[in-house]
Amino acid sequence: MEHFYTLQGEGVHTGRAAYFIRLGGCDVGCVWCDVKESWDASQHPQMTNEELVRIAGAHEGRIAVITGGEPAMHPLSALCDALHAYDFKVHIETSGAHPLSGHLDWVTLSPKKFKAPLEENFALADELKVVVFHKSDLEWAEQHAARVGSHCRLFLQPEWSKRDTITPLIIDYIKQHPQWQLSLQTHKYINIP
Repeated sequence: MEHFYTLQGEGVHTGRAAYFIRLGGCDVGCVWCDVKESWDASQHPQMTNEELVRIAGAHEGRIAVITGGEPAMHPLSALCDALHAYDFKVHIETSGAHPLSGHLDWVTLSPKKFKAPLEENFALADELKVVVFHKSDLEWAEQHAARVGSHCRLFLQPEWSKRDTITPLIIDYIKQHPQWQLSLQTHKYINIP
């Protein structure tokens, strides 16, 4: 769908330079998705892995974030290999609803209620990022945290349109459950892609 060089806006790698590769296509369909135009893959231009990686490789940062839509709907092995050939660390942001492919250096699992993650993807998660839309999502987050490995970092992130009411709720929750960290969409606060 699009690709651009920016700073990672959320989670463990917040503030790090990264080349984002947003793949078109999504069958999860979150009602609060902020990139609904990504859902129909046929609406976006096709690029070869070589073209994409050559453009990404012209930038100094060596983190590539594959996102969507739902990027795991696509076979990613060739893209990951091409990015690694340019010395990129390859990160993915996924709902976990599809099998993961390719050599991935960092997996951010962001489960959605609309389509559950595959059991196999919980063990692969380096970071669990749960978007909180309603107070009940905190209990749902705990259910997912119980399924990831002990190495996995745990994040609660307010859904953007509810950030004013949900952020204080998350802060109070984290103070009582310090295994969690707060993730904010800093890119939206500072108005970068």
